[in-house]
Amino acid sequence: MRRTLATKSWEESKLLWRLAFPAVLTEVFQFSIGFVTASFVGHIGVVELAAVTVVESILEGFAYGVLFGMGCALDTLCGQAVGAGQLDLLGVYVQQSWIVCGAAAVALTPAYAFAMPILGSLLRQPAAVAAAAGPYARWAIPRLLAHAANFPLQKFFQTQSRVWALTAITGAALAAHVALTYVAVNRLRYGLRGAAVAGNVSYWLIDAAQFAYLVSGRFPDAWKGFSVVAFRNLAAFVKISLVSAAMICLEFWYYAALLILVGLLKNGQLQLDIMSVCINYEFWTMMVALGFSEAVSVRVSNELGGSRPKDAKFAVAVAAITSALIGATFMAVFFIWRRSLPRLFSDDEEVVDGAARLGYLLAVTVFFGSIGPVLSGVAVGAGWQLQVAFVNIGCYYLVGIPVGVLLGFKFKLGALGYGRAC
Repeated sequence: MRRTLATKSWEESKLLWRLAFPAVLTEVFQFSIGFVTASFVGHIGVVELAAVTVVESILEGFAYGVLFGMGCALDTLCGQAVGAGQLDLLGVYVQQSWIVCGAAAVALTPAYAFAMPILGSLLRQPAAVAAAAGPYARWAIPRLLAHAANFPLQKFFQTQSRVWALTAITGAALAAHVALTYVAVNRLRYGLRGAAVAGNVSYWLIDAAQFAYLVSGRFPDAWKGFSVVAFRNLAAFVKISLVSAAMICLEFWYYAALLILVGLLKNGQLQLDIMSVCINYEFWTMMVALGFSEAVSVRVSNELGGSRPKDAKFAVAVAAITSALIGATFMAVFFIWRRSLPRLFSDDEEVVDGAARLGYLLAVTVFFGSIGPVLSGVAVGAGWQLQVAFVNIGCYYLVGIPVGVLLGFKFKLGALGYGRAC
């Protein structure tokens, strides 16, 4: 029996890693575009770093959560269609997702266009940070539509286990982004404007390459060209997209809410810089967890679509154990190098010292954060997004934020208090 279980675990682990490894690389490469931007901008000055952080964590975190969440509807629909052998539905689903995500991106554009008054007057962020963030956000508007095109395409490929092409595309885009950002920020001295444009180009390069792969003829059963069928039953698709978005948004928006509250603390600019360093690293590890989330979502939806619920449960168990081991590894890395890693973002000693003090808490947070997205992936694969949305409300908004406010303001712990709330 033990041998049978060990053999089954090994086979499932191989299946999972076959999906997860390229999915993790894809997520890490894609997130690293923002990571690279923050690294280059952070060496211009602390105000610029804080400006990029509030735009990418608050505004883009808001928009990314909506668009990525809506795209996650395809994890359920396409994954189960693949499991049931109904590949002809995939092309229709991806077109419906483009319509819904595109409309959402257009609706989100005013948040970027009016970033300065939103951040400064409405969200009470430091005046200097809001003033720098406004122009950066306006220059970053094109990436909204890039995200709307990107997420449905990613899900189309991932649910069919065509993941290595995505990895190659995002890896090449990241390399191009490093070069573009270096030229725009360091050589041409275009500052935040150059950083924003470099990001736009990089994201649209990903979309162009993915679309070329879609129409290359490698998906004859799943992609039969554009069709008016995509406009049928759109209301039902919007419903499942909104439920998926609610689940994802509640998690993504939590970090945006933390940054808003940190910006209200005494010496808010410094506190923002400290928190931004930690959140950048936490997001980087979250991308690894999201890669596993997508892999287990595909495994669960494929098995359920093929009427194999026991295999789906076993895939969940293997994925949870694997992600916990990875989380423990990240926890050790952040604990050991808690003083060295912040220097990648800032030369300011106050920022480095503050981030180092948060390193202990960050290490623990990263461990638990590695497991959560995998369990969310199970819910997406099974179509349980609404239940997870309620769990996220309880954990993040009824516990996390009130505890952070209490520690940050009442007990004067500043960013350290919010770090404990994470």
